[in-house]
Amino acid sequence: MHHGIDILAIGVHPDDIELSCSGTLLRHIDLGYSVGLLDLTRGELGSRGTDQTRASEAARATELMGARFRTNVGIPDGLFDINAENKLKVVRMIRKFRPRIVLANAITDRHPDHGRAATLVSDACYLSGLLKIETAINGQKQDHWRPDQVYHYIQDRHISPDFVVNIDKYMEKKMALIRCFETQFYKPGDEGPVTPISTQSFMEFIKAKARFYGRHINAEFGEGFTKASYIGVRDLFDLL
Repeated sequence: MHHGIDILAIGVHPDDIELSCSGTLLRHIDLGYSVGLLDLTRGELGSRGTDQTRASEAARATELMGARFRTNVGIPDGLFDINAENKLKVVRMIRKFRPRIVLANAITDRHPDHGRAATLVSDACYLSGLLKIETAINGQKQDHWRPDQVYHYIQDRHISPDFVVNIDKYMEKKMALIRCFETQFYKPGDEGPVTPISTQSFMEFIKAKARFYGRHINAEFGEGFTKASYIGVRDLFDLL
């Protein structure tokens, strides 16, 4: 018996999830699936805002989305390695929440943390299923658990998706979730440092990217995902 979360969305920075796969999460929450959120770092190296403001913004976005929970692993932003210590931190979270599906960062991207986090999470999902790797939380030994699937959302740079999810009904709410992170994005009168995501045109880029992916599945808006291995299909009509 499962007794875990259906989908665990993981982002290396607070706002990665909202920017890249929140429309898909909203769709699946509407379908009755349980969704949890996990941030690997606090985004403390970001040019705008602080780790405290980002934590409060993340909490606001979580409530608006309707996710079951959001937690933070506390790995150092920007300076983390793909090592045994960090893999085991993620393994503990995988075993705690027992997701059927994990959504993780893009396999390669402009920000070097994204690709490293993709590898870290993918490795941890595999290792979490090994009986002989022992972990515990608060002294309580954990059972092994391996998610059924790990999918990588697409972020800043274009990657040809292996599949696209229709988010027509959820695009406006996705934009509202992104705007919860108000310190990170453009706001009239804001005098903060200019970053690649704080320009006035960035929100239009997000919509244009969603339109691009949606067009290829005869939808207005879509979110693309990749997978390291083949995707199995029970029924050809699942692909419609």
